[in-house]
Amino acid sequence: MSSGPVCEYLDWDSEFFGRRIARATVRCLTEKSIADIEAWCDAHKIDCLYFLADSTDQRTARLAQENGFRFVDIRVTLDVGSTKAGGPGDSAPGTLVRNAVEADIDALKTIARRSHRDSRFYFDGNFPVQRCDELYETWIEKSCRGWAKKVLVATNQGEIEGYISCNVSGAGSGQVGLVGVSEKAQGRGVGSALVRNAIRWFSAEGVEVMSVVTQGRNVRAQRLYQRCGFSMRSVELWFHRWSAEAAQGE
Repeated sequence: MSSGPVCEYLDWDSEFFGRRIARATVRCLTEKSIADIEAWCDAHKIDCLYFLADSTDQRTARLAQENGFRFVDIRVTLDVGSTKAGGPGDSAPGTLVRNAVEADIDALKTIARRSHRDSRFYFDGNFPVQRCDELYETWIEKSCRGWAKKVLVATNQGEIEGYISCNVSGAGSGQVGLVGVSEKAQGRGVGSALVRNAIRWFSAEGVEVMSVVTQGRNVRAQRLYQRCGFSMRSVELWFHRWSAEAAQGE
């Protein structure tokens, strides 16, 4: 277990949702760590605590459920090496993938509002749906304005059909951020075109391994990434722990 604080306060999440939100820094629970977490949350007046659990630790899942942690999501991480990724960049007929520009943002926000309903924030039940929609609108907007290293958009006859955001970290690794496809364009290969173009961009940036995170319930996304050469790397469990006062306030 880390010798540092058992939790960390999340400024951005807290400001956005108007609740005091923190994240546990441990991945496995013991009776002692639970006591430390409770003491830290009480001292910092935390409304909601995020906890990402090691799915292979049987005791952790049991202790979480016995101590007020609400299961909200399965976090699936997939990755692919640049030498194993392949396929054409554009696989959707009539679709062009290009760099995002400022004028695209309003259309991207409209797609984002409906594209991430499988996420843990919607399934939590204590975050207002409208605020969850606004979370992803804000996320893609800020990604276009510097949060992401690159945002690609898919268009067809001038109409925006989807987006993908990309980030690069050290040691030759890259991460896919948000991927969204409009409801109108579903089933036409737009997601595949976006992912394959992102892979080409990552490769040009010298990235050797690309990763993406999705939800366990989002089977469509998992199949998309697998078709593009990704394979599963890890499975983790997301829990949220609300204070009694905050949960009753909804």
